[in-house]
Amino acid sequence: MDTTTRTGSIWCGIDLAADPRRTGLAFLVEDPADHRVHIDSVAVGADDHAVVAAVVRADRTGVDVPFGWPLPFAALIAAHARGDVSAELPTGDGWRRHLAMRTTDLIVRARAGVVPLSVSTDRIAHPAFRWAAVAARLRAHGVDTARDGTGSACEVYPAAALKVWGLPHRGYKGRDHDARRRDLVRRLADMLPWLEWHGYDELCADSDDAVDAVLSALLAREIAGGRCLRPEPEQAEAARVEGWICLPTGDPAAPPHFASA
Repeated sequence: MDTTTRTGSIWCGIDLAADPRRTGLAFLVEDPADHRVHIDSVAVGADDHAVVAAVVRADRTGVDVPFGWPLPFAALIAAHARGDVSAELPTGDGWRRHLAMRTTDLIVRARAGVVPLSVSTDRIAHPAFRWAAVAARLRAHGVDTARDGTGSACEVYPAAALKVWGLPHRGYKGRDHDARRRDLVRRLADMLPWLEWHGYDELCADSDDAVDAVLSALLAREIAGGRCLRPEPEQAEAARVEGWICLPTGDPAAPPHFASA
């Protein structure tokens, strides 16, 4: 699709994996001329240069990766490195839970009933390591990389968004779940009649990296429209350091003046 004549907003979605070959990248263009949102491109395979260029190009980007680590976890690691961990620390479940889960993870679990992977204890840490380096490159380009959802790139969680939107949010990933993923793409298309897929629905049905990238781009659009959960004042410091999952507060909004046929 030729977007050279389009003047609408550009939303990007990145399903960031540790391996660039598994990193999904999608662009949406909102065209004020026809009151629709167009999937401009979807690809699987994006190195750090492509990720940086995508964030720079877009008006807003949703990135499916944790932006930071729990404050208690970071404090423990720093104390351990210095050799001054307190001998009085408890070691029970509650203490370990605060090391494993960020404030935003607990909010998402309470609001959406979906438990994010722990960036402290799970393999999701590997793409988070990559994002920390990519964010540094973005800052070198003058891009706002605030972790609390106010920057150019925002942390998103497609599975939780699907749950909020009443769509299947589990069991659509991997080669063994092609039928479930195809059903998810069909249901997403039915829910969003204003979204023009331009043939990329086939790639999304074939690849969970691709569909998560499209979902992340849709979430970038929701964030820009102020339709996502924001931290409460008492959560602001944790969000600033740990990151903040921008959970949608309702179904994706149709473009202004859209009327289905």
